[in-house]
Amino acid sequence: MFKKYNSIGKEEVNAALKVLKSGKLSEYFASYPQGFLGGKYNQRFENELKKFYKVKNAIVVNSWTSGLIAAVGALDINPGDEIIVSPWTMSATATAILHWNAIPIFADIEPETFCINPKKLKGLINKKTKAILTVDIFGHTSNIKEIKRAIKGKNIKIISDSAQAPYALNNKKIVGTESDIGGYSLNCHKHIQTGEGGIVVTNNSKLANRVRLLRNHAEAIVKKQNLKKINNMIGFNFRMGEVEAAIGIEQYKKLKRIVKSKQNIAKYLTSKLSKLDGLKTPKITANCTHSFYTYPLVLDLDKIKFSRKQLANELKKNKIEGFVEGYTNLHLLPMYQKKIAYGKKGHPWTTYSSKARYNKGICPVAEFLQDKAFLNFELCKFELKKKDLDLICNTFIKVWKKLNH
Repeated sequence: MFKKYNSIGKEEVNAALKVLKSGKLSEYFASYPQGFLGGKYNQRFENELKKFYKVKNAIVVNSWTSGLIAAVGALDINPGDEIIVSPWTMSATATAILHWNAIPIFADIEPETFCINPKKLKGLINKKTKAILTVDIFGHTSNIKEIKRAIKGKNIKIISDSAQAPYALNNKKIVGTESDIGGYSLNCHKHIQTGEGGIVVTNNSKLANRVRLLRNHAEAIVKKQNLKKINNMIGFNFRMGEVEAAIGIEQYKKLKRIVKSKQNIAKYLTSKLSKLDGLKTPKITANCTHSFYTYPLVLDLDKIKFSRKQLANELKKNKIEGFVEGYTNLHLLPMYQKKIAYGKKGHPWTTYSSKARYNKGICPVAEFLQDKAFLNFELCKFELKKKDLDLICNTFIKVWKKLNH
């Protein structure tokens, strides 16, 4: 019913055509220095991103999944180490930890922002903990200040997965830039896109160089760089093509405007839906902004006479699309329940005698929301006009009255 969202315009088409006509679709080589940093569009994109995010280093990769793997690998992670992560995120966030034979430890989320709860970190941190991988889920920033307080005095790094929050602010700073290392997604269903793509940002030049090495066949290059610290320098081809970089340059010119548009849509929805008793609209923490990749809702089951399933069915009957029941609980996926990743014998858990627990009940807030109360509107999936917003709101009001009768 709703028009599909598309951030690509004639500017991106012209930029892509220019690269195609040049015939130089990539200028990377697994060598140093020639071709190590890619072609002119890759390098121009990175320079513009450094200015946009006000960071010392921005590294473009072929996906944010690749960016996460490189970000974890850039740290001094050893097999058997632990990294604390939210259960409410795309599976690749936690899998990036397993990739390095480290162990994901899931911490429960806050009931209003859905980000990792800093208060839950204390009981999970031990001598094996090497990082906190926090997720700015749905477009709202994690509580970085409290996370830093929880790890103060400990040699623990912070990685920010800001895939869904490319221009959300925390005390006027762009989320993802206050951590040791962070990044954003340019996947096809985000605010802006290059089809597939990702961006790693950091103010730590050593971490940045390690990410660049991992992006481009590290093991073949460390000797030429005279790099002494070669742990985890098992390289990949995480390189972004020149077409994608050229498109990304044009997309970033639109990002602030696009995010503002999503914020205005969310504000309008909240102005109408917040009047429904028993429906909790998104909360934005003081001194923060929300980029609204999605529009998250929570049902107050004590105030309504119906279930989430009944509500979802009624919305579908009225041809209102885009509302998804629940989100995810990664710790309940088969991989974690059976502790099977590499091979058949439970590596890395059995190899390193891990005591990590993934049973239901370890993340009660995330589990309750997933099972019964959370409803997510895929805001970035659609190009919504006022008539569409009014249709959504009026349908909610009508259905609410019907089910609560």
